Amino acid sequence: MIKYLIIFLFSVSFLNAQTYTSETSVEVRVGDLFEIGKPKANVYKHIDFPKANFIIKKGGIANYKNTEGELVVVTAIKEKKNGGTQVYISRKDGGRFFGSHAVVKADVNQALSAGELRVL
Repeated sequence: MIKYLIIFLFSVSFLNAQTYTSETSVEVRVGDLFEIGKPKANVYKHIDFPKANFIIKKGGIANYKNTEGELVVVTAIKEKKNGGTQVYISRKDGGRFFGSHAVVKADVNQALSAGELRVL
C-alpha cells in the first residue's frame, strides 16, 4: 500500500512540475502600458534596443540604465512565424529612447518572463 502512495505522490508532483514549465502568453493590445524592468544580465536580451554605436551616430547618449523604470506604450503588434508576439513600444511621455530612437521592438512573452518588461 505504501508503494502505491509513493508512486501516486511522485506522479502528482511530476504533473505539477510540467504545468509550471509551460510558457504563459499574455494577451497584448495596442495602447497597453508596461514598465521597463532591470535585465538579469548587463544587456536587454528580449527588448531590441539599438547598439551603442547606432545611438551615438544619431546623436543620443548610450546609457541603458536610464531606461529602467520608464513607462512604455504598445504602438503596434506583430505575430511571428514561431508563434511569439512581437510588439513595438514607445515611451509614454512621447520622448525618445536615448534621445535618438522613438520606437523599439520587444518579444513580449519572453521579456515578461525575464523581467525586462512589467505589466502595469
